[in-house]
Amino acid sequence: MKLRAGIVLILLMQAIVYIGCEKSKLGIISKEPQLMEIPVGFPSMSIPEDNTFTTERWQLGKKLFYDKKLSLNNTISCGSCHRQEFAFSDSLAFSPGDLGAMGVSNVPALANIGYHPYYLRGGSVPTLEMQVLVPVQEHNEFNMEILDLAERLKQDSTYSVMALKAYKRELDPFVITRAIACFERSLISGNSRFDQYYYQNKKNALTANELNGMNLFFSEKTNCSGCHRDFNFTNYSFENNGLYLQYADSGRMRFTHVESDRDKFKVPTLRNIALTAPYMHDGSLKNLEAVIEHYNSGGVNHPNKSVLLKPLHLSAQEKQDLIAFLKTLSDDNFIRDKRFKNE
Repeated sequence: MKLRAGIVLILLMQAIVYIGCEKSKLGIISKEPQLMEIPVGFPSMSIPEDNTFTTERWQLGKKLFYDKKLSLNNTISCGSCHRQEFAFSDSLAFSPGDLGAMGVSNVPALANIGYHPYYLRGGSVPTLEMQVLVPVQEHNEFNMEILDLAERLKQDSTYSVMALKAYKRELDPFVITRAIACFERSLISGNSRFDQYYYQNKKNALTANELNGMNLFFSEKTNCSGCHRDFNFTNYSFENNGLYLQYADSGRMRFTHVESDRDKFKVPTLRNIALTAPYMHDGSLKNLEAVIEHYNSGGVNHPNKSVLLKPLHLSAQEKQDLIAFLKTLSDDNFIRDKRFKNE
């Protein structure tokens, strides 16, 4: 057992080391370049040099993403909780893991995940490749040891062939984590009606009410864009939004052990927000109306609450307009894209 733990630690350390390596800008090097096409208005994506995009890696990652053999009892896959129709999030407050073990955090959407600077709601994991290890080894999720998983999957000759073709090595933890990360980086969403209006210059893409909501969203009155900004509608910071006075989950403090981080969580993207209910880190708000009411109230006076939050005193029409705008961030092409489906 000590030897096995030592091997896993070495794998983690190797993953950490490569973070410091020079990163290269994303190049279209796939036989299907549209898989990694950067939308208008989006910046280029940086990816690790040891995991540049190829179609072979993407195909292997997609197969792994939807394979229930990743869980101890073959009951769930990555795609069980990250469902395409919900922008690769889930419709439950907490998604069940292997044999129904209940998760401890609301499942985040994976759209544009390749742009994130760190992962999990507390920001404790620095790369997408390392993040793959978390659900695999989490008891409430896949409940597997990564070395055992590699041995299990190697029994499938298809995986062995695909691993050699994609990474020129046998299927191992390196291949598993990088292939899944390669697939997840391709989950790029940038063709919502907001994108068509704002980035593609289609000025009839939004209605008058939606435009009113957009202007309100970016106004000093609401200051929504203080946290939900730029092309991905997040600044990736850690904030407390006054949801409770006492939290069951202490958020980023579990990682940093710093009191000022207590009950703070990574600001989520608002892209496809109308598709990803329920909301908040614990899925406690069931719809957009409840979210708007929460922010309109200013939240409770938690010691670490963001200084940006204050009562907004929105009218009924302003609330409706804000919700109308948020719905324009849904990308129908993304959630219907057959290339991402489990087929």
